[in-house]
Amino acid sequence: MADAVAERLKAEIANGRFAHADVLPGERELCAMFEVSRTTLRRAIESLAEEGALSRHHGAGTFVRRGAPHIDQPLSRLTSFTEDMRLRGFKASNVVIKRGLFLPTPEETMMLGVSPRDQVFRFERLRLADGAPMALERAVVPAAFIGDGSEVGESLYAALEGRGWRPVRALQRLRATLLAPEEAALLQTPRRSAALEIHRIAYLGDGRCVEYTHSFYRADAYDFVAELSLGDGKGASA
Repeated sequence: MADAVAERLKAEIANGRFAHADVLPGERELCAMFEVSRTTLRRAIESLAEEGALSRHHGAGTFVRRGAPHIDQPLSRLTSFTEDMRLRGFKASNVVIKRGLFLPTPEETMMLGVSPRDQVFRFERLRLADGAPMALERAVVPAAFIGDGSEVGESLYAALEGRGWRPVRALQRLRATLLAPEEAALLQTPRRSAALEIHRIAYLGDGRCVEYTHSFYRADAYDFVAELSLGDGKGASA
């Protein structure tokens, strides 16, 4: 019975009966709407919350979740998230999780080529497009390039450019992964949802490493696109 109610409620959401970010009506109203008991309704809502269609907030109610915008992201250009979203007509925003000066981890020391005693600016944030969570990004920059990070606002690259240290190239490694519970909760996806895990090292024109970023992108929101060629065609075979 609860499964049938969940499907009916999902259909109502798909039909636009409940707008994004609207709180669902109270249990009494929903029970009357679907002609079911509160126990059955609660099981249906719990099922949809586990699927990611609904978001439950204690004391605030149950909210309808909106699907994230879908982005085709070229791999041939080095741009910031803020620039990418603006070019596509979306409003970029951040939810800052952690920021400040820290001593580097062994991994950060190796990737950035800094001393274990050199401070780095660590900037962890949730990236959103039109209010929908798109990516979880953990960026690290040597303090020599960004200071205490106080100039960093919506765009890390804009702050670096303002100080004369904008990256000009980057190496990026992508792989498929499953989100851990904490990451899935931040990205508002079901547990163990598929994601794209990305490690990026960005360089200045003189070859110095200016940024190391570890990110998780929602697999249902991003397609990474690369253009390939066969060069001069010598030795090519199908």
